[in-house]
Amino acid sequence: MRVLRPFLWAAVLVAGFVYLTSVARWNVGDLLRPFRPSGRLYSEAAAAGPGFSPDEQNNIDIYKAARDATVHIDSIVYRESWFFQLVPEKGTGSGFLLTPNGEILTNNHVVSGGSRLTVTLSDKKVYKATLLWNDPRNDLAMIKISVDRKLPFLRLGDSEALVVGQKVLAIGNPFGLDGTLTTGIVSALGRTIEAEEGNRMEGMIQTDAAINPGNSGGPLLDSHGNVIGINTAIYGPQGNIGLGFAMPINRAKPLIEEYAQSGHISRPTLGITVFPISGYLAEQLELPSEGGLLIQTVERGSPAELAGLRGYSRRVLVDNYPLGIGGDLITQVDGQTVEGAESLQRALDHKRAGQILNLTIYRGGRTTRVAIKLGEAPQRL
Repeated sequence: MRVLRPFLWAAVLVAGFVYLTSVARWNVGDLLRPFRPSGRLYSEAAAAGPGFSPDEQNNIDIYKAARDATVHIDSIVYRESWFFQLVPEKGTGSGFLLTPNGEILTNNHVVSGGSRLTVTLSDKKVYKATLLWNDPRNDLAMIKISVDRKLPFLRLGDSEALVVGQKVLAIGNPFGLDGTLTTGIVSALGRTIEAEEGNRMEGMIQTDAAINPGNSGGPLLDSHGNVIGINTAIYGPQGNIGLGFAMPINRAKPLIEEYAQSGHISRPTLGITVFPISGYLAEQLELPSEGGLLIQTVERGSPAELAGLRGYSRRVLVDNYPLGIGGDLITQVDGQTVEGAESLQRALDHKRAGQILNLTIYRGGRTTRVAIKLGEAPQRL
């Protein structure tokens, strides 16, 4: 038998390869797969990377964008021990950057009373912080760190546009575990809760996104990564049970804008003290049985005095309590019927100095409407 020349052997090999790839439908990748450098068989899915659902990818993208703008806040508060010694206690919370130059929004209860505030960024660098302004009524505060670089910051969304059922994401430092992401939905809107200080916080966002001690002050984000709330409170003292509450971001916007324009936050003052009455007591004082807030005192030079409001003219004892009578009875505040002692304070909580407060008062058998330009209370931090 004759020996084929080398070029004939090459032709045979090429013909065999063509047959395998066309007739048997093999490909080069199949032939070479066992010999790839990893020493393992590859799959197309592994080569393409992990497959995430659109919702998972949305969570990942938001976390990557917001993680570096979320901070860990430590505060040192000195409290008196049983032996009358001052003992430092460390409190922790969260916050988020509003501006690239280090302004941070958080809860007032995270920073209140702290003699020393420190902020830890996502890169673990620690900075001393100073308090710029606080608003205890809405449990809000702004602090600042001094940095020599531009920092990532978050965009503010619109909490008025929220609907029950939409997805939300919370980022914070629960139990000191930095950079924790949880997800959930808006469970309810317009909730009223009692804060630790005893004041009522109205219009809160309820969510089932896990919020635990240490999350306070951190951002609640929508699916676009915009801040729509500040994580503020949980139901129950131990930890998350699916009932968390956030302060709507629109409550903070006027404060942020006012500070940017004037360098301080104004607190409104009216200049009166009141006593709630209704029913039998109101009738005995020859006032409408629906009652209202009976003005006791009016401060001299206050907006209330300038608007002509009147305090008591004499005192009587009611269940051994000295009650001033003869003053104006406030029956409505900004068009809303007075439902208790908190009605006036709640209205003031949504006002700034210089704005108008409309009161409906009962005096001498007649009902009168009074518009009062609110004054500015002394500044305090």
